[in-house]
Amino acid sequence: MRSWLLVVLLGWSGLAGAGELHLVVSGKAIHLDEGDYNENNWGLGFEYDFTPRGRWIPFVTGASFLDSNKDVSNYLGGGAKHRQDLGSGWHLDAGVLAFLMTRKDYRDNRPFPGVLPFVSLGTERVALNITYIPRVQQKTTPLFYFQLMFRLARFD
Repeated sequence: MRSWLLVVLLGWSGLAGAGELHLVVSGKAIHLDEGDYNENNWGLGFEYDFTPRGRWIPFVTGASFLDSNKDVSNYLGGGAKHRQDLGSGWHLDAGVLAFLMTRKDYRDNRPFPGVLPFVSLGTERVALNITYIPRVQQKTTPLFYFQLMFRLARFD
């Protein structure tokens, strides 16, 4: 994971200077298969949105949270989201996140890569992030994962 962190930090140094820092609060999962899953996925993280390029906003993000088995999972990654203004201060973002993640029940906490789509609905100060995680192995279950995102600071 150290090499991924180095890439993110080098990329940040070239892009940072203008953007927004957000606190990300993980909180809920809705599993689509029956089972004894933890659906209270509490955790904290960050998202840094770089200066928009047209309607596209590049970002880096990372978090630690309680996963479906009540174990701590971590991720670090980045991506881009396309912003659609809805009027009255509201926007809808749709994007993709590429990441490295650790999970106790998968590869014994050794980092593995992933790519997921997401949508986010909100205002300039707060947004609801929704990610769909499909079934990726026979033993996994598809789910929707919810986070709240709060803007902490804007850098011009």
